[in-house]
Order: sequence, then structure tokens, then C-alpha cells
Amino acid sequence: MVVTPQTLFTGQQLLWLPECASTNTEAQALIVQNRASEGCTIITDFQTAGRGQRGNQWEAAPAENLMLSVVWQPTFLAAAQQFQLSQAVALGVHDWAATLLGADAKLKLKWPNDLYYGDQKLGGILIENTLSGPKIQYSVVGIGLNVNQQRFAQPTATSLGLLTGRAYAREALAARLLECLERRYLQLRAGQVGQLRRAYLQALYRYQETHSFLIEGQRVSGQIVGVEDDGRLAVAIGNELRRFGMQEIRHV
Repeated sequence: MVVTPQTLFTGQQLLWLPECASTNTEAQALIVQNRASEGCTIITDFQTAGRGQRGNQWEAAPAENLMLSVVWQPTFLAAAQQFQLSQAVALGVHDWAATLLGADAKLKLKWPNDLYYGDQKLGGILIENTLSGPKIQYSVVGIGLNVNQQRFAQPTATSLGLLTGRAYAREALAARLLECLERRYLQLRAGQVGQLRRAYLQALYRYQETHSFLIEGQRVSGQIVGVEDDGRLAVAIGNELRRFGMQEIRHV
């Protein structure tokens, strides 16, 4: 597979595997072997043990979707600033989808960093950081995007193909994605954190809308009002403002 992104470093070292357990695992092995340069990218046609957020498994049919991991070295970020990277990556993925679907108001980022179209999942992100003292040494950015798949076990999943009725060449999509990701990463590296935060909130799923959430097994009505610097979701529930980590709240 030939992927030639117009980037400075992201995807310039690239390995496309027919099959692997997990692209994140492959990327981490290259880091351990000191064989991963900044922007090293692993893409696969099929993952036998793909991982998602909250310990979920990622469902994807062979050779129909985009599954990849990018290695970055965001040593300019403190460990406490990990969510800044998460925002930048999520925005890069959102930018990529917008180039294909247009500026569609249904295209959103579901906190912390899933890509949604309406109420259906189009893609997911799993970032695994390696720390060195107070700083991030390496980040392995795992991304799964539904491209040509037509059937899903979960009714809440969709794909570009289902949304547009088209079939896509994954090589071209991969190159475009790496370009979008690097643009947002360079924006983060340049310290444009406020711009990234505003763009993230603008794209945030159900932001400032009243909806139901599941908290400690209880169904509660609330409104997302923001995201804290540490990545916790700020939700107004009645007259109280509460903040939640990823395992503490779910959309209903």
C-alpha cells in the first residue's frame, strides 16, 4: 500500500501490515526497539485484538476500514496536560471527516474523543502515553475509522460508505488523515491551546444541550457546560456543577 502524505514527519516512516493484534501494540514495540521516529505510523488491514476506550474491543471488518497508530514525542507537554493532546487528535480526525462529509452539523466529537455522525459512531481514538518524570515522552495515538464497512453488530455504528453510498480508497484517506492530524499537532506544539479548546467545544457532542446521563447506575438529566484542563467533563445537574472522569459518566 502506498501512502504519501504531504507532511513534515507524520507518516513519513510508515508500515502497512496485512494483519496484527493491535497497531498500538506494534507501535509500542518499535518504540522499545528504538526504531520509531517522530511521526512513525502503523496501519493495518485487520486487527485481531484492537482496543477501544473503557477497555472495549474495536469491531472492524478486514480490509474495509482505517486502523492506524501514530507515534509522536510531545515532550513539550507535562503529564497533567495530556488532554490537550487528546483534543488536538480529536480535532484532526474531525477535520478529516469534514473534508469528506462537508461542514455537516451532525459531525461531532463525543467526549472524550469519539467521532460521531448524529447519534452513530464513525470512529474512535485511544491514546497511550509514556511518561518520563513530569513530561510525556512518547504518545501512541491509535485511531479506528469506519470507511467502507456496510454491516455492524452495533446499531449505533456507521461508516463513510453508509453515509455517502460511496466506496473509498483507503490509501488516499490515510494520507489525508495524517495531514489533518499533523496540522492540529503542530498547532498544539505552537502553544495555540485556547484555539484548540474553542474548536473542541464547538464540535462537542451535545454541548450545552439538556440530555440524560448514567451516573453511578442512576439516570440523571444534565447539560455539558465544558471540559476541565485535566479532561474531566463539566456537567450542570440542577443547580450543581459536577465534574466527571471517563469511567464515571455515560451518555444515555
